[in-house]
Amino acid sequence: QVQLVESGGGLVQVGDSLKLSCAASGGAVNSYSMSWFRQSPGKEREFVAAIRPSGGSTYYADSVKGRFSISRDRARSVIYLQMNSLQPEDTAVYYCAAGRAITSTVATQRAYNYWGQGTQVTVSS
Repeated sequence: QVQLVESGGGLVQVGDSLKLSCAASGGAVNSYSMSWFRQSPGKEREFVAAIRPSGGSTYYADSVKGRFSISRDRARSVIYLQMNSLQPEDTAVYYCAAGRAITSTVATQRAYNYWGQGTQVTVSS
């Protein structure tokens, strides 16, 4: 069983940066694709970014491409989401997820078996 714990959320101003972390434990964590999803009040949970097990391939939603960067530290079983140029529309609860997603499924929630509890990111204008 994989456990995921997110941290690093908070209240920031427009244009600020924030780095989220997701610490993974249990199971063969480094064999899983890892991703970040987010959910705003009244909206469906949406894909943000994903990284394959080797860390060699990354994927981004169009809305964050060029501003966000996902990375993983395999030695520490931690993934990160560096968020730059934050905008009010980035306000959401951010969730870390792990699963055997492949290239064609990295952006779909059903490809991930394990989810964290979420961390709140609020961008104030």
